[in-house]
Amino acid sequence: MSTFVRHIRPSKGWSTLKLRELWEYRELVLFLIWRDIKVRYKQTILGASWAIIQPFLTMVVFSLFFGKLGKMPSDNLPYPIFAYAALVPWTFFANGLAFSSQSMVASANLVKKVYFPRISIPISSVLSGAVDFGLAFSVLLGMMAYYGLAPTVHVLWLPLLLLLALTAALGVGLWMAALNVLYRDVRYIVPFLVQLWMFATPIVYPSNLLPKFWRPFYALNPMVGVIEGFRWALLGTETAPGMMILPSSLVAITMLVSGVIYFRRMERHFADVV
Repeated sequence: MSTFVRHIRPSKGWSTLKLRELWEYRELVLFLIWRDIKVRYKQTILGASWAIIQPFLTMVVFSLFFGKLGKMPSDNLPYPIFAYAALVPWTFFANGLAFSSQSMVASANLVKKVYFPRISIPISSVLSGAVDFGLAFSVLLGMMAYYGLAPTVHVLWLPLLLLLALTAALGVGLWMAALNVLYRDVRYIVPFLVQLWMFATPIVYPSNLLPKFWRPFYALNPMVGVIEGFRWALLGTETAPGMMILPSSLVAITMLVSGVIYFRRMERHFADVV
């Protein structure tokens, strides 16, 4: 009777990305996604309703202060739906970044005991947010019906725009997850980073307030293309993403590739210091 022996050796230098190994552990990734979803709302009174409450209450606050009091332009749309259409993909990105940055430390016991591709932990943390996105998106569709708005033909772009948001969240999340294992004060930096990032993204204002000269540089923020793309695809806003999608996509892909490389570079130290 033959036995299968798998030799596990620490990587040396700038090792290969081992993406095929991740595919071999795809069932583990699915299990981790399911675990994250259950743990997130375990012992909560409102449960998964928080996925709707968080962006909705934020929309109410923005509508009051920026829409009604600040008279912020909203591309000829009612300000509540202008803001909420941006908050749905933004919340997916922000939560994915926050959860993935803490994922390695939160799974310390698992990392120390068994071998598996460590990168599957932050990946599952980001992907688990798809359930929250679906719940919040259903409310967005209800608001569109309330205001008598119908999706445009450009709605076919939504899966790609969501993929862009996922790419950006995972790219930054991998960097933060690896750094958080070594430097625990990263957990204090991430909320501050997310807050600054939100106001550097056209959520409470349209990007056409910026002069045309600055818009390509502004679009180096990958969420600029996502937010303007969502509004344009769903609501037919005047501010189309246009060429802003290109720099946003290039930056998101660069962050993801560099994040994967850095994570793989550092993962051999995780079990020792996590």
